[in-house]
Amino acid sequence: MQEILDDIAEVMSTATERGQVADYIPELAAVNPNQFAISVALPNGQTYSSGCAQQLFSIQSISKVFSLTLALGKLGDAVWNKVGREPSGDPFNSIVQLEHEQGKPRNPFINAGAIAIVDAIMMGHEPKELLAEILQFVRFIANDNSIAIDEKVALSELATGHRNTALASFMASFGRIEHEIPQVLGTYYHQCSISMSCEQLARSGLFLVSDGVNKSTGIRVVSSRRARRINSLMLMCGHYDGSGEFAYRVGLPGKSGVGGGILAIAPNKASIAVWSPGLDKIGNSKLGTVALEMLVQRTGWSIF
Repeated sequence: MQEILDDIAEVMSTATERGQVADYIPELAAVNPNQFAISVALPNGQTYSSGCAQQLFSIQSISKVFSLTLALGKLGDAVWNKVGREPSGDPFNSIVQLEHEQGKPRNPFINAGAIAIVDAIMMGHEPKELLAEILQFVRFIANDNSIAIDEKVALSELATGHRNTALASFMASFGRIEHEIPQVLGTYYHQCSISMSCEQLARSGLFLVSDGVNKSTGIRVVSSRRARRINSLMLMCGHYDGSGEFAYRVGLPGKSGVGGGILAIAPNKASIAVWSPGLDKIGNSKLGTVALEMLVQRTGWSIF
């Protein structure tokens, strides 16, 4: 495994087409695009890495997997009254479908859906209380209490998040947002600004590898049924309007973030995290996708 990862990292180090960093968020625009990391966490907790796998980065929309997991724990199937379970086929910040579908987001991984999830799990609590719960959950599943929120990134998003304000306001016009919009969005931006390394991120996905149990700690995080459903949504919706392409090329459940990270799950095999800040035109890590495609070809881990 170490040889495979080192080979992939070597190929990535010579790549000339690296994509573009997310320049619409000032703090992310400043990230050096010439970085690459990959980590593979096995069910027994053993981790293999190559590249700058301990470098912290903003996980952004990968956090939506964790907030959805929390929401399912709090609300059960009532979550699906708030958001749908279908691929969007549109950009992650599109408002078009909301108008046609009475303000109900297509799935929990596009921006509108993730905002609706945050609203659903606030349950009258102050943003600081909910953020503490989200952060504690991420620390729990990664078995790492050092994980924190990058306040600079959160404030950077808050200052430039006009499209998300529009999405939340549009949903509120249909009666689908119950809390004050500034509180919901402030919580959402801070959730997306959780900072992790590839090694931490790979470990955080272990509960989705083994039917809801993190075998390295022996702790059941969710039921096996719920773990399979989260994985299915990651496969169908985890890369926005590039989800079909990712399934075609990589063949694993995965969730991307505009910070350049991707969390991928090989059921019963491993949790994989890659990071390369340059994005493709859809907003997914360009080299991260190539690296995962190479990894699957070398390991045979595709679910297809």
